[in-house]
Amino acid sequence: MTELTYFYSAHSAFAYLGSRRLMRICADHGLTLVHRPIPLSPVVEAQGSLPFAQRTQAHVDYFFGREIERWAEWRDVPIVPFRPTHHDADYNLASWMILALGDRGPHVDALAHAILEAHWRDDADLSDASTLRSIATALGHDAETLMDRARGQEIAARYEKNAQDALTLNVMGSPTYVLGAEAFYGQDRLEMLERAITNPFAPTRWTNPPVQAT
Repeated sequence: MTELTYFYSAHSAFAYLGSRRLMRICADHGLTLVHRPIPLSPVVEAQGSLPFAQRTQAHVDYFFGREIERWAEWRDVPIVPFRPTHHDADYNLASWMILALGDRGPHVDALAHAILEAHWRDDADLSDASTLRSIATALGHDAETLMDRARGQEIAARYEKNAQDALTLNVMGSPTYVLGAEAFYGQDRLEMLERAITNPFAPTRWTNPPVQAT
């Protein structure tokens, strides 16, 4: 296999926590990372997950608090000690900017990581166009040209296709890494993913009874 498909949201804590490790894995094994940024809430809610506002305080404090802290320490990733101030702002433009640059290659890898890092290390507002321009400029891009392309209909259509493809593949959250026919959900599966690159897991034989709707 030569490609690894990467479904994630541009403001995802766990995508950020695994970003550098993911890119090292791809470099070490000669894989091309294919970026598929998605609008996260519509995808996960379509799979039956509760919206953030409807989850319990205990769930939020553990999975979107303590787990973030521990994984940041484990992966040696700098992170703010709170939910980013503008985390609920519209991050579509940030996603569109990534797509406007392309879906693969070192420039796309760097921009995707920089956007995640700005949000989770620097508390950046990913809905703010001037902030996004600054990120792009710092990486050597023509920010105005990139922004103009990001706002075009072609990019919006690709973003929507990413969402539809994620639903088809039963993507449950961000990040999800797809290697061939195998999906690995969560940056805590990166070590398992790396093993699968060189030593694939046996094909599934598992069956479950149908889930009963309540």
